Amino acid sequence: MKLSVTDRIEVRPAQSCDTDLARAPWDLDAMPGYGPGASRADVIPEPVSRPGQLPQAYREMSEEELHGRIVAAKEALGERLVILGHFYQRDEVVQYADFVGDSFQLANAALTRDQAEWIVFCGVHFMAETADILAREGQQVILPNLAAGCSMADMADEDSVEAAWEDLCAVYGVDPGAIEPDAEGKLPVIPVTYMNSSAALKAFCGRNNGIVCTSSNAAAVLEWAFERAHRVLFFPDQHLGRNTAKAMGVPLEQMPMWNPRQPLGGNNEADLLEAKVLLWHGFCSVHRRFTTAQIDQARAEHPGVKIIVHPECPMPVVDAADAAGSTDAIKKFVAASEPGDTIAIGTEINMVNRLAAEYPDRTIFCLDPVICPCSTMYRIHPGYLAWVLDGLLEGEVHNQITVPQTQARDARTALERMLAAKPR
Repeated sequence: MKLSVTDRIEVRPAQSCDTDLARAPWDLDAMPGYGPGASRADVIPEPVSRPGQLPQAYREMSEEELHGRIVAAKEALGERLVILGHFYQRDEVVQYADFVGDSFQLANAALTRDQAEWIVFCGVHFMAETADILAREGQQVILPNLAAGCSMADMADEDSVEAAWEDLCAVYGVDPGAIEPDAEGKLPVIPVTYMNSSAALKAFCGRNNGIVCTSSNAAAVLEWAFERAHRVLFFPDQHLGRNTAKAMGVPLEQMPMWNPRQPLGGNNEADLLEAKVLLWHGFCSVHRRFTTAQIDQARAEHPGVKIIVHPECPMPVVDAADAAGSTDAIKKFVAASEPGDTIAIGTEINMVNRLAAEYPDRTIFCLDPVICPCSTMYRIHPGYLAWVLDGLLEGEVHNQITVPQTQARDARTALERMLAAKPR
C-alpha cells in the first residue's frame, strides 16, 4: 500500500522523557545513543563516535569551584577569548557566553572579535565546524564536549547524500560530475542543505551548484534555487523543507520523501521527474514532539493564547499555530507581545524558560508538557567549559574543531551563496 503524503510525515512524539536527564553528562558520553532527552531513541549512523573526555577532577568539582575557575580564566584570557552560547544551552552555561544566538548568528558574532585567538562554541559539532569555516586565519575553534553532536545532522551523512545524488542524476539523465543547464537555462536539480548539517555536506553543496539555508531565510534560498533549477534536494530536515515549500505554493504531491535506506529513496522515477522538492528523511527530535493536540489543549486552557512554533515542527503543527519562525523570530515575536499576553511556544525548553524569565509580565510556556531538552546540547556543562579554559591558561588547546582546507573552501562557497540570497 502506498502511503499518503500526510502518512509519510515523520511525527511520532515520545510520551515521556528520559530519567537519565538527572545524571551528569560525562556519565553518558561513552554510552551508545545521543543521551537523555528527546533524541534518546534516535539511531546513530555509522560511523559516528564523539566520546567525551572530561578529567575526573572536573567531574568532582563543586558548582562554586567551577564558576570561580571559569570567571578567572575569562578575566585572564581577556580579548583573546570569545565564548559563544546557543539559545538552547542550559542557563548554567549561557551565563558565561559573550554572545547568545542561533548557530549562524554566533559564527558571525565571533568574526566581530578580531583579537580573539580562541572561539569556544557552547553548542554542538556542526556549529563549531561552521565557526571554523568562517573563522579568520589563526583563530582556533573549541567544542567543550566532543560528544555534543546533532542527531538531525547525523541523519544525512556524506556517503548517503552522494549515493542519492548519483541516483537522481541517473533519473534525470545527466552526469553527476558535469551537470549543465538545459535549454531553459536551468539545472535538473540543486542541493540545499540546512545549516544543521556537517561541513562535508555544506562542501557537497558548494561544489554542486548548491547552497546552505537557515530556518530564517529558507524561503529566500528556495527562491534562489528555483531560479536556477527545476527541483531541489533538501536535507537533512524534512519538516523545514516541507513547511517552507508549502508556504511558497509547492503542492505536497511534488514533495516526495527520500529515504536513503530504500532504492530511489522509496520512490519511482515518475514521482522523481514530477518533484519540485525532494525531502530527506530527517528530523529534529525535539521539534518532532510537538503536536496539534498540544495546541488544542493550550487554546482550551488559555483563551486568547498566541502560539508560535519552530518550522522544524511537523506540518500539521505549523499549520495549526498562529506563527512559525526561527529561534530568533520566536524571540522577536515574544518581544513584540504586550504585557499580560499568554504565549505558548513550540521549541526547546531552555529557550522557552529563558524567555519566560525575561518577560515576567507575560505568561509564557512550552507547548510540550513533558520537559525534553535537546539531548546533545545538554552535553555541554560548566565542567567541560572550565576544563577547556584552564587548558588555554596552561597553553593547551583541548577539543579543537578543524575543517580540512579543501572542504572548508567548498563549504564557504555554499555559505556565501546563502548570504547573497536575501529575503525579499
